Amino acid sequence: MARPAPALVGIGVSRTDAPLKLTGAAKYIDDYRLPGCLYAATLRTAIARGRIKKITFDPAFPWQQYAVARAADIPGLNSVLFIEQDQPLLTEDQVMHPMQPILIVGHPDRARAYAALKHITVEYEEEPPVLSLEDSLAKKRLIRGEDNVIKKFLIEKGSLDEGFSRADRIVEGEYRVPHQEQAYIENHGIAAWVEADGTIVAHGSLQCPYYVHKALVKIFGRPPEQIRVINAFTGGAFGGKEDYPSLIAGHAALLALKTGKPVKLIYDRAEDMAATTKRHPALIKHRTGVSADGRLLAQDITVLMDGGAFATCSGVVLSRGTLHATGPYECPNTRVRACVLATNTPPNGAFRGFGVPQAIFAAELQMEKIAAALGIDSVELRRRNAWKVGSITSTGQELKESVGASKCLELCVKKARYEKKRKAYARWNRDAGKPTWRGIGLSLCHHGAGFTGSGEVTLASRAAVSLTKDGRIKVLAASTDLGQGANTVFTQIAAQALGLPAALIQVEVPDTSLVPNSGPTVASRTTMVIGRLVERAAQQLKEELLKASGRVPQDRAGLKRAATLLCEGQPARRFEVQYEKPADITWDDDLYRGEAYGVFSYAAVAVDLEVDRLTYEIKLRRVCTAQDIGKAINPSLAKGQIMGGTNQALGWALLEHADFRGGWMRNSQLTNYLIPTFVDTPPMDVFLVEEPYSRGPYGAKGLGEMPMDLPAPAVVAAVHDATGFWFHAIPVRPEDLCAEFLKAQRPL
Repeated sequence: MARPAPALVGIGVSRTDAPLKLTGAAKYIDDYRLPGCLYAATLRTAIARGRIKKITFDPAFPWQQYAVARAADIPGLNSVLFIEQDQPLLTEDQVMHPMQPILIVGHPDRARAYAALKHITVEYEEEPPVLSLEDSLAKKRLIRGEDNVIKKFLIEKGSLDEGFSRADRIVEGEYRVPHQEQAYIENHGIAAWVEADGTIVAHGSLQCPYYVHKALVKIFGRPPEQIRVINAFTGGAFGGKEDYPSLIAGHAALLALKTGKPVKLIYDRAEDMAATTKRHPALIKHRTGVSADGRLLAQDITVLMDGGAFATCSGVVLSRGTLHATGPYECPNTRVRACVLATNTPPNGAFRGFGVPQAIFAAELQMEKIAAALGIDSVELRRRNAWKVGSITSTGQELKESVGASKCLELCVKKARYEKKRKAYARWNRDAGKPTWRGIGLSLCHHGAGFTGSGEVTLASRAAVSLTKDGRIKVLAASTDLGQGANTVFTQIAAQALGLPAALIQVEVPDTSLVPNSGPTVASRTTMVIGRLVERAAQQLKEELLKASGRVPQDRAGLKRAATLLCEGQPARRFEVQYEKPADITWDDDLYRGEAYGVFSYAAVAVDLEVDRLTYEIKLRRVCTAQDIGKAINPSLAKGQIMGGTNQALGWALLEHADFRGGWMRNSQLTNYLIPTFVDTPPMDVFLVEEPYSRGPYGAKGLGEMPMDLPAPAVVAAVHDATGFWFHAIPVRPEDLCAEFLKAQRPL
């Protein structure tokens, strides 16, 4: 008799996709060869705002060799359905931002398709654009509705008047964060074709197959069963492939429908960076009332985000930013007013963290500013105010379990030797003969896992586990593996629930014709929410196997014998489950009150750096972080995610500057939009804090986004510790430091 499989949850097993990726056998969308394929190129607008007067095709150019798809060719709605339907698939009329798609050109040779764009002339009637938050807020030029507001939220708790009247000190701060490019390794790419039965197929690099499916149903006016979306191997996304693939899939499929030929639409790096969504820039203002001993008494916070020209997912990004604006701190009197405004720039969208990095940047620097005003250490200030079990959030949610904020803080302070380094660096910096200044900074954050409020109920996500008649066990979910290791984690969860070796589990390709709608691969929900569905479905299969065989067979042959009983002549027996809202979780979408999230994850980070006294270059010496993720299903993958997200945030804080003069990205190349390389990456100490969540699979909570949330304010705090200068915006670059020294008339 075969022995039962060993426990798999909590073990750093190898990635299931490692052999394919390491050998080069993994096929990304541009690796597929499609006979008779046309390559597509996109003609885009060259102004920020106005109208298209005329489009002229060069009469001397051999257009008979090309295919062209225009707005008039769209059989359904000329809009890309996401949350709203304000973004046209193609425009030949109103221009709302630079790089807006006008038409699609196709040719069997990719280079010739792009060359054809030079033979099309577009005449415009330009209008003054709105290019900044301040300009949009002033309402002098309305580009959306009556006030340029895409979405707004209000959270109120207690009485601000009472809180401020009791305060011994009132501290104000204003903070700014910029655009950020996702910089995934693989550019956007979609292939599309039409099957013999009329089914439109889109295959490509994407995060959310059913989002694309839903959009294509509207664009082509087809019933859902005549639209099929397949996820290829995807070389990174970080939120940038959440909503934009619906647009590019619509373009490729439109040309495929018009020509009857397969179409590939693959962006190069410059087009990808210039045309696609970025992190939302934000301006955040804090006014905080505190007692003399450092207790928060009142928080009045204003959050303004730049949404760009169309809504995309700006509303939900703003929502999450609003809900995290206070930081993970107790305060009896709170008001958060938030809105996202329209500008004539390319739409901004999802990016790892989803509004929380913007909010936490301001919240944590405000804590540093309060500590300085009170003359106490900022770590001690955090200790006195950090959430614990029983704390009440700004929405009135009582935290009942899995609150690891203080554990993360204390472990990070200890492992980073934070207090010792603060003292040692103060002595170091007093020595004018040293070549550098040194500093260390710290920040603390929380991150709600899963969709906000009633979001998970609305999604009604489903996942399944099936047993095929030939003895294979498949996990069926629309969640995509973007490089984060989702398929490996699903394999571990299913194998653990069934008591089987991982080798007997197979994760099905996310294909809308094969897998149920599990919702999007976003919002740190994949492991916690969909992993829990996989666990439940696997448990149902286990129960049936025990009924049929008295045990769970431990090899393929035994499973095949069991399948003859369970499948009852069908190709497979499928066990499908749907998300069920816990009875004690309530949420009011109108009042924005209640349990915003089932649970929060928590993290602390300490950044140790030095500043060159001659060049003002900042070198990261070491980063230490402690993160409460409930239970690490795969500790190796978890630590890898934390390291990657941390480095991404360090790049945002120190290097990444998106030049949007005139409304479009001027530096859309990785030669002048700088991201961290291996050389820029500091040594990292990562510690996992496990405060299990009772409703997550084996106690797991969200992980993927949180590492992005907290390094930026820690960097600014460390720069202040080193130089004495406060920065209220990022990135902090050598030229910015030099300018501060010149303004202060301190010796260079």
